[in-house]
Parts: sequence; C-alpha cells; structure tokens
Amino acid sequence: MGSAPAGGPNAVVAGTLSAPFPTLENISLEWPVSGDANRNSTASLRYRMQGSSAWRQGLPLRRVVAGSNSNTGLSWDYRHVGSVFDLQSDTTYEVEVVLTDPDGGSRTSSLIVRTRPVPAPMAGAPVKAATPATLGGVLSGAQPGDIVELATGTYDGFNIDKSGSAGMPIVVRAAPGANVVVEGEMGVFMKQHIHISGLTVNGRIRFNGSNHMVITRNTINARADRGGDGIVTFLRAENSYIADNVVNGLTPWAEASLGVNGNNQGEGILVTGPGHVIQNNQVSGMRDGISFLEGREAEDQHSIDVLNNDIRESADDGVEADFCQHNCRIMRNRITNSFIALSSQPGLGGPTYFIRNAVYNAVHLAFKQYRGSTGDVLLHNTVVKKGDAFANYSGEAVNAVYMRNNWFVGGLTGTYNGYSTGLGRVIQAPDLVNNTLDANFDAFGSSTGFAQPGGGISFFTGQLGSVSFANLTALRATTSENNAVEASLNALASPLVFPNAPLTTYPAPDLRPRADASLANAGTPLANINDGYAGSAPDIGALEAGAPLPVYGPR
Repeated sequence: MGSAPAGGPNAVVAGTLSAPFPTLENISLEWPVSGDANRNSTASLRYRMQGSSAWRQGLPLRRVVAGSNSNTGLSWDYRHVGSVFDLQSDTTYEVEVVLTDPDGGSRTSSLIVRTRPVPAPMAGAPVKAATPATLGGVLSGAQPGDIVELATGTYDGFNIDKSGSAGMPIVVRAAPGANVVVEGEMGVFMKQHIHISGLTVNGRIRFNGSNHMVITRNTINARADRGGDGIVTFLRAENSYIADNVVNGLTPWAEASLGVNGNNQGEGILVTGPGHVIQNNQVSGMRDGISFLEGREAEDQHSIDVLNNDIRESADDGVEADFCQHNCRIMRNRITNSFIALSSQPGLGGPTYFIRNAVYNAVHLAFKQYRGSTGDVLLHNTVVKKGDAFANYSGEAVNAVYMRNNWFVGGLTGTYNGYSTGLGRVIQAPDLVNNTLDANFDAFGSSTGFAQPGGGISFFTGQLGSVSFANLTALRATTSENNAVEASLNALASPLVFPNAPLTTYPAPDLRPRADASLANAGTPLANINDGYAGSAPDIGALEAGAPLPVYGPR
C-alpha cells in the first residue's frame, strides 16, 4: 500500500491507481488507500485524448470508506473510486488523478487507458453459408475469423462449440435479407469471441461463462420452457456487448404479476462479471428488464454499462443493478410501466451510478435502495409516479447516497398486489442516513395536499432521513437540500397524463421541461456529466429543455 507519510494516522497512504475493464464509452478508476483516519482525503481527476493539449475536468472520485454489508457478509476496502464518462470508443486517453490530504500523503498518478472498439467481424473474413440442413457441419468446421451466414429457414436450437480469438471472432449471423428463426436455445458455454446477429430466437440466448460475446440486432421471443428469459449468463463472463436487440417476455402487465412474489417470469438481459455493455435494447414483458445476479452467484460485478435501453412493463425491476461492487453505470435509460424502476439491493460500497434515466409509472418505487445499500449516486434522473415521489421503505440504513439535479413528481395513493404506492408525499425516505447523505439541487412535486397541524394544506411534505418537513422552506433549512426547488407536471413542455391508473399500459411520454419552468437553470454543474448545458446553469432532471431526446432502444 505504500510507506506511511509524516502526517501520522490522519495522513493518506496511496496504493496503486488502476483502470479495470474499460468499456466502449467509459473508464473505471479505482485507487486503494489506507491511513487517513479522519477521512478527509479527496481525489480529483482530469483527462484528455492522448496527443491533445486540452485537459477536461472529470467528476471527482467518490471516497468509499471501508465497510461491510451485514445482509450479505460482503465487505470492501478503503478507496477512491469513480468513472470517466461518455468517451469515444477505440481511443486512447490520458487520465490524471490528484489525491489530496491536508494531513499529508498527497500524490498525483496518471494512467494511459484505451476504450474498447465497437465489435466487428474480421476484415476480409471468409463467409461460409449454412442452411438448417448444413449448419451443424459448418459450425463444426468453423475457425477463428469465420462468418457463418444462415439462410432463410427455421433452425432447431443449437450450441456454438468453438471459440474465436481477439480480432478474429466467429460470427453467426443472418444472411442479407434472410429470415432466420431459431426454435429453442442458442448456447455458448465457456467460449470467447463469438458474435450472434440478426436472428429471431424463439427461446433464449445463454452464454454461461463466455467472454467477449457480441449479441446484436436479434429479436428474442421468450418461451416458458426456457424460463421466460431473453439473453442471459448465469456464470461469470467478461466484456460482452449486448446491443440493439428486441427482447419480448411473457409476463402480462397485470396486478397479479407485480412484485418479487408476483405471477411473473423472465430476466430480459442478465449478466454477472465485469466489463459488460448493455446498450440500446428494447425489453418488455419481463420480471426484470435488465439485471445482475445476486448473492453468492454474483461475481465481480463492476465496470458495467447499462445505456440507452427502452424498458417497458417490468413486473419487478426495470433495471436490477444489485450487488454492484463499483462503477456500474445505469445511464440514459427510459423505463415505462415498472413495479420498481431502478434497484440497488444492495450497492456494495459504490459508486453505483444512476444518471439521466427517465422513469414514468413506477408503481411501488422509483429507486429500491434496500438491504443496507451503500454508495448510490443519483444524478439528473426524472421520475413521474403515483404515490410518494422519492421514497425508501427498506427499514434498514442506507448510507453514502449522493444526489444532484434529480426531479421527482408524485401524488395520490393506491395499493396494488399488496404494495402501497405511498401517500403522495414529495419525499418519504426515512432510512437514508443524514450524516452520510449528500443531496442538493433536486426538484420535487406532488399533486396531493396534506392538512397541517396549524391549519392549511401543504403539497410539499415528507421525510428525508430523520428530518421531517412541511414545506420547501423547511426542507431547505433542515437538510442538505439547500437549493431544492418545487416543480410539478406543469413544468413539462408537452402535456402528460398523470399515471393514476398504474396498471394501464401507458405509452412512453416526453419528459422534457419547459424552458421557463422552475427546473430551468436550477441545477448545479457537474464536470463530465452536464458540460454541454445551455443557459446559466444546467436544468434539473434527465433532459434539458429544447434538447433532442436520447435514442432509446435499437438504433
């Protein structure tokens, strides 16, 4: 870990900075430290393309104090951890991190890191044609670099039992213009560098323990005899790229389906292991839209990107980012009609990043921070739901939450399959630990008024950690939310139906705000997160007023 500096136990002792499992657009950074008994060291970063003279500031690393999770028995060491976001693929970057401690031990460390390229077949790869009658023989003779092109037809489920290699993947794809249907399961077990593209699979794709998998532009229609799943690995895998697929599940959007014990089935896309990119998929009708493994089955769940997916009708969780160790980046997803939109149950020290997600009609919760979750980072999310706007009903302490520029709208109340939506308060999060919570510049609104002891009605009531409040002024004065604002649905640029009937299959709405709303210019700048804002400051919420919508789902 390094020798002790002269500052005594309060001085930081730096380990070795690393950048594990860079993805196509993001870089994870992890810097273990010791000493720093008073926990006041910080780590700032800047980055630039190699060869460029211009540095860009990054979001500071999160100081993750050593700890453990009593529910799982898992622990983590003291470190500074974070990400560089929204980079160009296949590009080399210089990253410089400055570790600062007024008590001594300050240090600067730099890394050269290259993002991964968008996966592609080998240039000039030989193409081998296959039909339902010849596929078995063609696959048995496949060599690294080969492209196996499937002709129109219906194929029985099959396994791919060969591996490609770096720069020379084995590609199994539909021939141009072909209608290829696979009935059953496509299996890839303990292999590497396999691409699957352009197929209709009536069943599932399972890639247990396989690294560098590329699964793109397929349509998966789940079947009950395959667990109702879509694209899954139940064993540790690394560096998959799962993009632009359509995954259709079997679970209806109905009251009996809701919740962990509901009548539901199927994981739309499920992974475990580091380095995965799950991007621009459309997933509907599943128990969980996109999920990570839990408990003892979860292995090395860090440096995972879940980006720009369009997730609908999830009977349990839209994105279940459970058992994330650090640097799971849940960004720019659109989640419509979900029992719970975004889950961190638990985060294992963090950071688990939830950034610019657009949530509409989350029946029970927008964010499930349960089982003693630690280290969740919520930036620029928008939530519109019935009941409590921002809530946590876990009954266990939730630590080290960082929140900026989020917008939550709730109102009214109801109970569905035994689960309450909450009463319609703007915040009901008593389990967030105030002295480890850093929340500010967020917006809240509700359509429900509550009678006040001194008379009158307040539409802005709730509890943040141990602090209860009866109006915006009290929230600002008694919590870290000194710059919170009030914003209801009239802040939207386009008319929106409030989701008062949550079992309705609502279409995905446009959640961009009006340019003159209270959200406009009311956020705080966050380096590498909202650098491109227009106006005097960033807008609060997932979307900037007047900006184009992100591309959600297949491109």
